[in-house]
Amino acid sequence: MKILTFSGATPAEALRRAQEDVGEEAMLIETRELQKKSLGKSALYEIVVGIEEHLYKPKKRQHKRPSVEGAPLKQKGNEVLFNISEAAKQISQIAEVADGETDHESHHDIALVKDEIAKLTDKVKLIQNMFWEEKLPHMDVTIPSEFAEIYKLSLQSGMKPEHLNEIMRLSLEHMPAKMRENSHSVKRYFQTLLRKMVPVRLESTPNNRSKKVMMLVGPTGVGKTTSIAKLAARYSYLMEKNYKVGLVVLDTYRIGAVEQLMQYARMMKLGIETVVDPPEFANALESLHYCDYILIDTMGSSPYDKHKIEKIYECLKANDTAFNIDVILVMPSSIKYEDMQATYDNFSTLDIDTIMFTKLDETRGFGNIFSLVYETKKPISYFSIGQEVPEDLVIAKSEMLVECLLNGFDRSRIL
Repeated sequence: MKILTFSGATPAEALRRAQEDVGEEAMLIETRELQKKSLGKSALYEIVVGIEEHLYKPKKRQHKRPSVEGAPLKQKGNEVLFNISEAAKQISQIAEVADGETDHESHHDIALVKDEIAKLTDKVKLIQNMFWEEKLPHMDVTIPSEFAEIYKLSLQSGMKPEHLNEIMRLSLEHMPAKMRENSHSVKRYFQTLLRKMVPVRLESTPNNRSKKVMMLVGPTGVGKTTSIAKLAARYSYLMEKNYKVGLVVLDTYRIGAVEQLMQYARMMKLGIETVVDPPEFANALESLHYCDYILIDTMGSSPYDKHKIEKIYECLKANDTAFNIDVILVMPSSIKYEDMQATYDNFSTLDIDTIMFTKLDETRGFGNIFSLVYETKKPISYFSIGQEVPEDLVIAKSEMLVECLLNGFDRSRIL
């Protein structure tokens, strides 16, 4: 491959010169600023392009009227758009030829057309991001324009900047050069990388020697009681085996929550026990010893209400049964990262095992979830994606979170 450099007062001008010299077959490798604009000095940009040796046919540059100093940016942008129009015209000509050929030839040419359109789309993205210049904090490393789209998406999603910058640094160090050729392959690389960085807990089922005992904790209003009902319905009716499920209610402060679970218990024919004081907790568990799953609903509280969190802790401490209790922290996905971190920190005294995120259908940003699990290293067990019982509960999958983070929540892609 032949590597060439072209310079200009703007990135667009440098790109135009490259296209004039080597045509549309060149691949953009890098854009960099050599000199900032200052008093008495114009800016100077350089682009690096690569082209296969057999395709390189230098064109004679035609003499052109020099551009007027200080010409508006819009005019220079139009020159770039003109080149795009030329490429689009070439694609149309290929499509017209394909219409008159045999089926086999037509399919081949349609594939070529799609490939050309994909290249053209990526060129448009590159030109849109041509004036992008972002540096990693505390590092003299510029994020290439091919990474601009994925960087903006991740930052707008609510991901903590430190985490995003670390991922960017790792990508720039380890991503194969071939994958940097277009924003699509960059995005694909990111999806794979992010999936590997999201810990999830695979769902397991009880066996003859052990039961599954799960306690849901978290702030008021995050959907713990509804999530308990969804889990109970799932384990009772939606799995390969219909398991016996029992409920324990610690939330006696809220009569409405107790009554809601009582109604679910009657509808699904489940055993249910209520606990007022911590010493009663172990007895409630023993009363449900015949169940495969025991689900425990706790009183909702502000993350800063130490008294209520302490009462839950006393119940766990009073457990002198043989049952191991999985503590699941339930949090809404719609709150910002700092509030998630504060909630986690205050409930962490309960020795959190996994995290369940609710209200995925009520938010547009999912980077906050990624940042929390990346920071805490706690796996996600379930996602709640609506109010319907039991339909709107899904087992956590890293690819689902990454899909939501990069492309937004889409119910049809999840269920």
